[in-house]
Amino acid sequence: MRMRVRKFAHVLERTGLAMAGAASGLFVAAHTGSAISALTTQGFLLIMMIGGAVGFYLGIDTPQLEFHPVDDGHGGSRARIDAAELLTAIGTFCAALTAFVSVGVIVLREEPHIAWTWLILIGWVLGVSMQIVAGAIARMRT
Repeated sequence: MRMRVRKFAHVLERTGLAMAGAASGLFVAAHTGSAISALTTQGFLLIMMIGGAVGFYLGIDTPQLEFHPVDDGHGGSRARIDAAELLTAIGTFCAALTAFVSVGVIVLREEPHIAWTWLILIGWVLGVSMQIVAGAIARMRT
């Protein structure tokens, strides 16, 4: 019984993260779509929402690499860098930052220069891509 409750809680948490990612993708799509006319399609909104959902589902709460210090023979130790952990941290930060900025632009009814809008879009795509790759790496090694 305890294991089923634990699994249910984990699925519920991951579903919430996916919904937060989808909402973030919707905000970024709404901002960039309002500034770049070619991106004002329902398909673009859907792609951004699905990308956010998948990225936040896979990229947040990744299993960490076990820490085993290795003796290098000189009295010190060195450890491998956990690429998945680093990618998910950077990806989550980029995705969350661009979503935050997009919400700010929408709420404050600002019209930033088109270069800023492209930067937000690129930051979102890179951030979510990093999350997806990090989630895939972390799950392949377990």
